[in-house]
Amino acid sequence: MERYYLNNLARFGLFAIAVLLFFSLVNLSVEYDGNVLNATNDEYSSKAYCLMEFNTGQILKEENSDVMLPMASITKTMTLLLAFEAIEDGRLNFDDMLVASENAAGMGGSQVFIDANSSYSVESLITSIIISSANDSSVVIAEELGGSEEGFVQLMNKKANQLGMTNTNYVNCTGLPANNHYSTARDLAVIMKELLKHDQYYNFSNIWMQDFVHPSGRITQMSNTNKLIRNYKGCDAGKTGSTNEAGYCLSATAKRNDMRLIGVILGAQTSTIRFNECARLFDWGFANFESKCLVDSSKPLDIRAPIKKAIVKEIEIRPTKDYWDVVSKGSNTKKLVNYEFDAVKAPLSTGDNVGRVVITEDGIVLEEIDLVSNSDIPARNYGDSISEIVKNWKISK
Repeated sequence: MERYYLNNLARFGLFAIAVLLFFSLVNLSVEYDGNVLNATNDEYSSKAYCLMEFNTGQILKEENSDVMLPMASITKTMTLLLAFEAIEDGRLNFDDMLVASENAAGMGGSQVFIDANSSYSVESLITSIIISSANDSSVVIAEELGGSEEGFVQLMNKKANQLGMTNTNYVNCTGLPANNHYSTARDLAVIMKELLKHDQYYNFSNIWMQDFVHPSGRITQMSNTNKLIRNYKGCDAGKTGSTNEAGYCLSATAKRNDMRLIGVILGAQTSTIRFNECARLFDWGFANFESKCLVDSSKPLDIRAPIKKAIVKEIEIRPTKDYWDVVSKGSNTKKLVNYEFDAVKAPLSTGDNVGRVVITEDGIVLEEIDLVSNSDIPARNYGDSISEIVKNWKISK
């Protein structure tokens, strides 16, 4: 009887140890499936992180976000930005064929193993950079736009300065280890914000798997390095990076309802940690904040602007850009939206200025947005004036 009791006690002890071990493992490996995460603490093991709201650029959560650190292949967010800018202004086209140099084909690290002196389309090169972080394809694009990788790096640093990325310096277009090549979580959120303004980027960023077909017919299989696009609800773009020096890094974005968030993780110890901690940032942001569009440029305003010397007394108007605010869930914005109209008269053309939207908070002007006519407004002619006089005379009788 005593032996039976001891055996049961031993079994119970082993069971308790197994349960404790199970929950310990659960806490070490947080699932990022878009639901409420298992982790309940607010600790992050990565060296730096930053959570930014896309429309406003407001930082919602951060730690060491201005500390300069290696960024590995997140470097390519700038490479991609300059490529999409060149496409939009006509300096580059998706169907352009670029010849791969010996230098580009010799890049190490992540690559699609392009053949030197072979021609590849810009579309295929950009696709491989976004999906599989191809260093060789990045250099082909860089040499085309900058004349050389060194020339392209000058363009990268110039753009960084224009965007106010004062704690960033590029030495190459790939993120391969190099002295004096660094950025910050905040600066990398800024560059991702700029890249996300290019709608064509989304045509590639959420592709999970695709073949890279070489001119010879050889095929390199590509798989997206950003695992959150499959495992986190709303994630549709991002860029990973990892080197021994930088650790595991990630710059990603997710959108739910009207709010898009950008999360940057630098210096994580493992790939799983970078994805888990970015997912936790997203969950925290979506749970605690919401975006409100205070000024919507996609349609005419409900109010109308007065006009003189036209056959109408008021005209349809629209703002030239949006204005968003981020507030705590369930809260109202503290910002006030006021409309100021100029003394305008016909004729007016579509897009002519008629006034401005003034956004203030606590009496301080935060921004002014131009208001423009939403249609052509002809001037009132002599016959219109006579008709109006007769109309008014009849009403007065």
